[in-house]
Amino acid sequence: MRRALTQVIGYGDHLELRGPVVGGFVWRPEQTEPIQLIAGGSGIVPLMAMIRSRMATGKESQFRLLREPEAVFYKKELKALAENDPGVDITYAYTRKVPMGWPRPAGRIDTMLIATATLPFGLASTCYVCGPTSFVENVTELLTVSGYDRNRIRTERFGATGTGNERA
Repeated sequence: MRRALTQVIGYGDHLELRGPVVGGFVWRPEQTEPIQLIAGGSGIVPLMAMIRSRMATGKESQFRLLREPEAVFYKKELKALAENDPGVDITYAYTRKVPMGWPRPAGRIDTMLIATATLPFGLASTCYVCGPTSFVENVTELLTVSGYDRNRIRTERFGATGTGNERA
């Protein structure tokens, strides 16, 4: 596909573009249950839209976000949010290099991190997971093994496989 976009398509060619296929990967203000968000890389983008929607509607639903701090998207906005909105809790998972004194070694999300950094599964929260396909599949499996109801896990993925906007 990249080759086609850079070497085959030329000036004046017509393209048809489609937007995302929106399904169950939307937070709605009517939702009152706690919300668990888990982002891999640029998967933070739709999750940030949910956080902003929460803020815009004035809802007080509890949101908890688990993401990599190495990702550059929304760093300042999330820092301000963490400092000023007690209803949004942000946990960082370093996957490459941890800062001095960080309590957990660098690594991928695992069952221990799910157990300590996500909302307790007994709260009947809805989980939204977005990122590369392998990340989404791994996190969905970890959430399920940890006791989350698979029917309450919403996924959106990008990459070579997967159609996106799917329920886990």
